[in-house]
Amino acid sequence: MEQLKAFSRIQDTALTLDSFDQIEHFPECGGIGVFVGTVRNHHEGKAVKALKYTSYAPVAEKMIRQIEQEIQHKYGVSYVRVIHRIGALNIGEKAIIAIAYAAHRREAFAACEEAVERVKHEVPVWKEEFYLDGSSQYVEGCCIRKDGVDEEHAHHLVNAEYDKHQHCHHAKENDPLIYQWPL
Repeated sequence: MEQLKAFSRIQDTALTLDSFDQIEHFPECGGIGVFVGTVRNHHEGKAVKALKYTSYAPVAEKMIRQIEQEIQHKYGVSYVRVIHRIGALNIGEKAIIAIAYAAHRREAFAACEEAVERVKHEVPVWKEEFYLDGSSQYVEGCCIRKDGVDEEHAHHLVNAEYDKHQHCHHAKENDPLIYQWPL
């Protein structure tokens, strides 16, 4: 088998499918799960003009690679990779791409979905939205989980994490509060 491509999981340039290894390198696989997330022009009734993603890249890289390995093992798939964009993005630009190769479609879809969900909810990447009215705000991730977590409980947990981040983001340089992401 050929050497797999080495690439950063956190990138500050336009994302493309060219970063990923091709399915031809995995003859045992018949299913490909792909997710491409782009910047949309609205959020909760507000017109969005652009986004800015920021991250602590060394930790985010490590966490995404760990998530990939765990999902690859959990679903018995041959390949799972995720790339997340940071920096300023305009409407329509790709913010995240996830790919999973598996023997069958069911495992490919499941692995791809879990990879996206885990990266969005666990990895320290923050999204700031800029609106047409001139305002901006940091926003929480969108949860589409189907694993039995009721929506209200999941929303409460996400808001709690968001509140921690908001407090940390607005903290002064000498503020003794330090927010740590769980590793």
